[in-house]
Amino acid sequence: MEYKEIKQLMEDMENSSLSSLDISLPDGTKISIQKENNEETKNYTVQSSKTVKIENNEKEEQKIFESKTSNNENRKIVKAPMVGTFYLKPSPTSEAYVEIGKTVKKGDTLCIIEAMKLMNEIESEFDGKIIEICVKDGETVEYGKPLFVIE
Repeated sequence: MEYKEIKQLMEDMENSSLSSLDISLPDGTKISIQKENNEETKNYTVQSSKTVKIENNEKEEQKIFESKTSNNENRKIVKAPMVGTFYLKPSPTSEAYVEIGKTVKKGDTLCIIEAMKLMNEIESEFDGKIIEICVKDGETVEYGKPLFVIE
C-alpha cells in the first residue's frame, strides 16, 4: 500500500463516523487507524462510571440475597453453570418459564443462558417453589452466580 493510499484512508476516516479501522494486506502487513475525539473520550468516561455504579448495586443486592437465604435451611439455590446472558423466556414474545410462587419439579426448565450464540436450557436440580429470582432478564451472569432460590 502506497503512502498516498494510507493518507487518503486517514482523510476518509476523519470525515466518517468510524472510530477505528483495521486492514490486513495479503503480504502480511497490518494497518490500524484509530480516531481520537475528546467528546468520545468524555462519553466513555461517563459510561464507565455508570458501570461502576451498577456493579456496586449488584454487590449490595448479593449481600442482601445472602442475608435472606442464610436464615432458612430449607431454601436451595440454583446457580449459573456457565458464563452467559440470562433469559427467563425462550423468545421475547413467549411467557417466562417460571415466576415467583410457581412450583417446579426436578428437571423442569427454569431459564436459558446464552453462551457463544448457543441457548442452554437450565433445569431445576430440586423440587419446590420458586421464592426468588436473583437475576434480571437479559443480564450477564458469571459461573456460580445464584439464579433462583427454591423452597
